[in-house]
Amino acid sequence: MESAWGLFPVILCFFPMNHIMSNDADKVVTYKKRGVPEGLWVRCPGCQATIFRKEAERRLGVCPDCDYHWYVSAADRIRQVLDEGTFEEWDANLIPGDPLAFFDRKSYKDRVREDQKLTGLKEAAVSGLGRVRARRVAIAVTDSRFIMGSMGSVVGEKLTRAVERAIEESLPLIIISGSGGGARMHEGIFSLMQMAKVSAALARFHQAKGLYISVLTNPTMGGVAASFASLGDLVFAEPKALIGFAGPRTIKATMRIELPQGFQTSEFLLEHGFIDRIVRRQDLKSELARAIDYCGK
Repeated sequence: MESAWGLFPVILCFFPMNHIMSNDADKVVTYKKRGVPEGLWVRCPGCQATIFRKEAERRLGVCPDCDYHWYVSAADRIRQVLDEGTFEEWDANLIPGDPLAFFDRKSYKDRVREDQKLTGLKEAAVSGLGRVRARRVAIAVTDSRFIMGSMGSVVGEKLTRAVERAIEESLPLIIISGSGGGARMHEGIFSLMQMAKVSAALARFHQAKGLYISVLTNPTMGGVAASFASLGDLVFAEPKALIGFAGPRTIKATMRIELPQGFQTSEFLLEHGFIDRIVRRQDLKSELARAIDYCGK
């Protein structure tokens, strides 16, 4: 004879788990199912693996499965690179104008306001003074969420001022670049001027025998890559970052040629001498401190 316990799983299937009979035979007590809290897991943009958010944060936004380095904000970059509590922001209240009254799908003013609300930034660049393992540095970071990290008048002005302060105070300079847009079309020639403006400031910095370390992240494209991002005394890049002027699809469509495997990735550029070293995000702080010491700064 079959045991009554053998029928238990069969009986359960007729009673959903969120309905449980009370002692009173006429009453059914209903309990809401407990769902998984929102935001507990994140999906890797590289391999699509599902990762526990706290584990992703502990690894500084690097996938434990495929080592993909995904986007992190300018504020997070600063926290990752600088010693805790040492950052003093410069020029925080500079905001962009609208010299061309530019309008595409929406006005430039509306686009700026939306991205200010989205990112909590006033512009795509953050600059200031801080310490990397107790070494004083001038630092600037561009954030690719703010109009794709493109370089408008304010970005150029903030970077130029950071370079000039580094000259005045004899500080090593670190710029961490992330830009999918290069020069910002919404400001026309005013944006293009920033390429020359920042590059000229870096030339003066070089004449003053300053140390400039440029860190390239995914993506670093357009006028940013064609100016200050590639002018470092040392150029570091994160693994598998897309770096270049025009994107590979644009080049392929224009030139009608097959591009080499891995074209415009940091690994390809290291092999061809465009960058000096590929540095994983977890190692960046130590590598920056080592480079500053090695160069006697």
